[in-house]
Amino acid sequence: MAQLSDKLLAELEIIFPPDRFLTDPVDCYSYAYDNSRKIFPPDAVIFPVNTAEVQQIVTLCNHFRVPLIPRGRGTGTAGGSLPEFGGIALSMERMINILTVDAANRVIIAEPGVLNQSIQDAARPYGFFWPPDPSSAMFSTIGGNIATSAGGPHAVKYGTTRDHVLGLKAVTGKGDFITTGCYTTKGVVGYDLTRLLIGSEGTLAVITEATLKLTAMPKALAGITAHFRDLPSCTEAIVRIMSLPQLPSALEFLDNGSLKLIRNRYSDMLPFDTHAMLMVEVEGSENDIPDSISAVLDACRSDGLIRASQVESTALLWKARKALSPLLKEIAPKKINEDVVVPVSTLPQFLEGLSRLCAYHQLHNVNFGHAGNGNIHVNLLIDPNNKEEVTRAEHCLNQIFDLVIQLRGTLSGEHGVGSEKRAFITKEIDQTTLNLMREIKRLFDPNDILNPGKVFPAI
Repeated sequence: MAQLSDKLLAELEIIFPPDRFLTDPVDCYSYAYDNSRKIFPPDAVIFPVNTAEVQQIVTLCNHFRVPLIPRGRGTGTAGGSLPEFGGIALSMERMINILTVDAANRVIIAEPGVLNQSIQDAARPYGFFWPPDPSSAMFSTIGGNIATSAGGPHAVKYGTTRDHVLGLKAVTGKGDFITTGCYTTKGVVGYDLTRLLIGSEGTLAVITEATLKLTAMPKALAGITAHFRDLPSCTEAIVRIMSLPQLPSALEFLDNGSLKLIRNRYSDMLPFDTHAMLMVEVEGSENDIPDSISAVLDACRSDGLIRASQVESTALLWKARKALSPLLKEIAPKKINEDVVVPVSTLPQFLEGLSRLCAYHQLHNVNFGHAGNGNIHVNLLIDPNNKEEVTRAEHCLNQIFDLVIQLRGTLSGEHGVGSEKRAFITKEIDQTTLNLMREIKRLFDPNDILNPGKVFPAI
C-alpha cells in the first residue's frame, strides 16, 4: 500500500472540501472494487469537478510519487480501476456536465462522468444517438467507455467507442494538459492521439472532456429470433448473415448453457428443443425492412433450424439477452468472464474448440455475445473454494487464449486488459511492440503514477 504523507494530505485538504476528499477506510471501501469482484482499498478518494483540479492532483501525485487511479462508475470487469498499490482513487463521477449539444454538426461535448444513458437522452430529441451501447450503458460513464473503447450489440454495424470520438481534453501522467483531435469528422493534422488514448485504460492520461460524434437514428427497426437444434447450424447461419450485402445492426448469439439459464427463470420464453439461438436486429427505411428480414430468414435456413421469425418489438428481442448477466451472477458469483474475439468465419471452429476444451477440463461454461463481430463472452463457472477446479479453469483459459490467437483473434474485444489479462498479453503482442508501448507509457507518465501495473505484464 502507498502511504500518503502528512504534507500531501495537508495540500489536498487545502484544495478539496471534506465531501470531495475521503480518507476514512470505511468511506473509501466503495472504491476498492469493480465488477471483477476483487478488492484493493485506496488510501484516499478524490472527486474533482474540473480540469484544473485534475491537473493539481496529478502534479501532487507526481511530486510525492503516489499512485493515482482514474475511475468512472466501476462497471468494468477486467480490474482496470483497482488501486492494487493503494494510492488515490480519482473518481470522475462528479464531472457530469454536458457542455454542448450541437445538432447541426452532430456533436455532443461532455465531461467524463456523464453516463452513457444521459448522452442518449440528450441526443434523442434531435433524432440522434451515440452508438456505443455496452450492457452497462445505464450506469457506465463515457469516460469509462472511452478508457476501454467499449462496444455492445450495435458494434457490428457502427463500430466501438473508438469510432465515435472526435477529440479529447486530458491531463497526462506528467501533469500536462493536452487537446487531441478536432471538431470535424475529417482531420489529419498531427498524430492521432485521440485514438491512442481511447482504450488506454487510464494509464496515459486522465480524460476531462470528450467531443462525441452522433449518428442519426434509423427510421425503422425490426427484430428476428432464430432457434436451432444444434450449435453448428447456428454458427453457420452467423457466417451467412454476415456475408449479406446489408449488415444487421445487431447479431447476438446464445448457446445452450445460456438458454438453460433463461428457461429456469422464464420457462415459457423459449422452445424446449432450442440448443442455440440468434437475436438479429435490422434497420433502415420502412421500404428496406421487409427485404432485410427476408434475407436474414433465408440465411438462417438449414436442417438444424427449428424456427426463425420476426418478433413484435425490438424491446422484447433484448429481454432474454439482458437477463443473462444478472442470472449468471446469481448462480455463479465467482466466474471467469472473458470477451475474446475471432474472425467471424472462424466462429464455428472456435466454438467447437471451446466446447472440447471445457469438456476435457470438466468445466461448466456459458457462452453468448456479439456474434456479428466474432466477440464471444466466455464464462467458466467455477467454485472458488475448490482449488483443483480453479487450477483446471486456469489451464483451460490458457488454452482458450491459445486457440483465439491461432484463429487470428484477440484476447479482448471491449473489456480491456486491466489486471485480469495482463499475464496473457504476450500471446498477442510481440516483445518489440510491447517495448514500444512501454516507452509511450513512460513519455506520458514518466513516474508511473497513473493506474500502475495495468495492461503490461510484470517484467
